[in-house]
Amino acid sequence: MKQYKVGSLFAGVGGVCQAFNNTSSQVIWANEIDKNACITYKLNHQNTKLIEDDVRNLSCKNLEKIDILTAGFPCQPFSQAGHGKGFEDERAELFFDVTRLLKELKPQAYFLENVRTLASHDKGNTFNVIQKEIQKVGYSFIPFVLNAAEYTDIPQGRERIYIVGFKGESNYTFEKPIKVNEHDSANRCKLSQSFKIPTKSRNSIKKVKDFLDKSTVLPSDIYDSLENKIHQRVREVATKKDTVYQYRRYYVRENKSNVCPTLTANMGGGGHNIPIVLDNGTPRRLTPKECFNLQGFTQKFKLPNNVARGQLYKQAGNSVVVPMVQQIAEEIVRVLDEN
Repeated sequence: MKQYKVGSLFAGVGGVCQAFNNTSSQVIWANEIDKNACITYKLNHQNTKLIEDDVRNLSCKNLEKIDILTAGFPCQPFSQAGHGKGFEDERAELFFDVTRLLKELKPQAYFLENVRTLASHDKGNTFNVIQKEIQKVGYSFIPFVLNAAEYTDIPQGRERIYIVGFKGESNYTFEKPIKVNEHDSANRCKLSQSFKIPTKSRNSIKKVKDFLDKSTVLPSDIYDSLENKIHQRVREVATKKDTVYQYRRYYVRENKSNVCPTLTANMGGGGHNIPIVLDNGTPRRLTPKECFNLQGFTQKFKLPNNVARGQLYKQAGNSVVVPMVQQIAEEIVRVLDEN
């Protein structure tokens, strides 16, 4: 079986890299510009060449040839939490560096990940641009939306859009359309028969308590940082140990599905952005390590001591559910093997 070489743009702390490395492929280089994310990445991916530079400075002249290109290009321009400015946001323009590098590097396949609202942003116009630009450089365009809680055993309700494609004409016609709303232009893009991602039953999903950190002494302010007024409201509502709670401006929200809500980069700002659990009868916020656990990172994943806790929360929220991406990566590899 061939081992495919992978290059990763906007690598963050390496969630996508870990997912692809768990298949018969190997990430040979990765690119990230955030200095704190780079510290975490290098601690956990010591055998991967990390290019700490602006993606706009990369080209085929300074990158090794690859078979698969991955990119979790900035999602804030398309998310509600990031105010959804789309291509008016400078960060959104970085998408065009993805297509530029696709054209220059000519990999056999690509993998993209972004927020669910990418498909409906600007009534689908943004998505149309992305599709046309990818097809313009000679790749098929296969988008689909998956919720990690429905396809893995990770109890996090994280719905994301994934886009994969292969060099050349589109020979991969999909049967199952992505979930759409009235503004989605992606409903005409169908999921390929060649992608067989199994759906997990609800009974196979682990409980949130299975991901809580039991190996270390938790910082006292994980408990004490809840303001008195908030703490009182949370204590009145938080009565179930298998449930995750969120504090909102006027109320405490119980996630009755018993899965963790979507972890976001806004956790880096602290406050009510960090989910709350009941631990030994006392409500507290999730720790950064627990947030990474709920993204499917293994216990071997290390957090650096020289990065602020707020940055670690941000990194966890910016990452991916590793087992979800791994399933897609395995299918990409299988399709390449068969073709």
